[in-house]
Amino acid sequence: MTRPRPNSRKKPLSSRRHVLVTGYPGFIGKRLVRRLLQERPGRLSLLVQPKFMEDARRYIAACGAKEGPAVQLLAGDIADMHLGLAAAEIDELAGEVDEIFHLAAVSYLGVSEDLMWRVNVRGTANLLEVAENARHLRRFVHMSTCFVSGDRQGVISEDELDEGQGFRTPYERTKFESEKRVQAAAARLPVTVVRPSLVVGDSRTGEIGRFDGPYALAILLAASPLSSFPLPGRMEAPLNAVPVDYVVEAMLRLGESPEAEGKTFHLVDPHPLSARRVYDLIALRLGKKPARLRVSAMLTETVLRLPGLERMFRDHRQAIACLNTLAFYTSRNTESVLGAQGLRCPPLESYLDPLVDFVKASFAAQKKKRDSVEDPLS
Repeated sequence: MTRPRPNSRKKPLSSRRHVLVTGYPGFIGKRLVRRLLQERPGRLSLLVQPKFMEDARRYIAACGAKEGPAVQLLAGDIADMHLGLAAAEIDELAGEVDEIFHLAAVSYLGVSEDLMWRVNVRGTANLLEVAENARHLRRFVHMSTCFVSGDRQGVISEDELDEGQGFRTPYERTKFESEKRVQAAAARLPVTVVRPSLVVGDSRTGEIGRFDGPYALAILLAASPLSSFPLPGRMEAPLNAVPVDYVVEAMLRLGESPEAEGKTFHLVDPHPLSARRVYDLIALRLGKKPARLRVSAMLTETVLRLPGLERMFRDHRQAIACLNTLAFYTSRNTESVLGAQGLRCPPLESYLDPLVDFVKASFAAQKKKRDSVEDPLS
């Protein structure tokens, strides 16, 4: 039985009472929480795994806030029944929460597929159960990914999900299964799904939370003593990147937009550069020559699957597959809602310098740290 929902369209933003966020203190979660603390009235509940609680408290303090009635840190785990929370905490959420931002997910390919399923799929189902019981819920914003399209090629629209695609990694598969459950719940809940493409660093500072995928390849390039470098495959596919600050701003605006309810949004660069062009630009900024050598993607894949190399280069194999998949993501819904507000994804060329500078500085800092460690054999 579908229960009646409150009419969120007639409630002003100032009536917001209680926001729940998962995926904190992750990189995107931290930025979202900082904006909520700065700009949104009411209460903020953050679901935090116990092992990350101290980091969560430090960041709240750095934002000028403190744990208390207005900011609640809930020790739990999205993969556990009832989010691992006490009955009283679940009851409080059911009676007060009016907006949920679901960011929690495991994307690192080094973890087991079982763990990815527990967090990405079962965890989403657990949170949807909480949302079903939230009597004043006005919006459930689910962070999916463009990569739910798996190995599909060609033009991919926002209203497409299950098109018989295959999946290259457990991450793609589990995020697809996760979104399927959210889309099914949209008949009963005020759902908004956002699908960012490759989330890169801040467009102003270049800051990124973790180096993986194409970022890891960029680091290899920065570390290489070669004046040029070979590319894996033709790399003619678009490298569709979005800066993290754009993703956070888009989520916040879509979460409060009446027009976004019940829709899916691709957060993408509408005019992405080819992967080859991006890596040529990176090379030029590092004082290297653009790539002229090319190794076939199939040969690269075969070599990186050899015993001893497969585990070490698993992330790079995924990056290479993405850089050679001709997928083009439309963004009609995003342009209709966010473009009308003047918010558009900036072109990668406009913020590539901060990204490269941050990678270079991070690599230099890591090298200095390694060089400063005293050799125990000396």
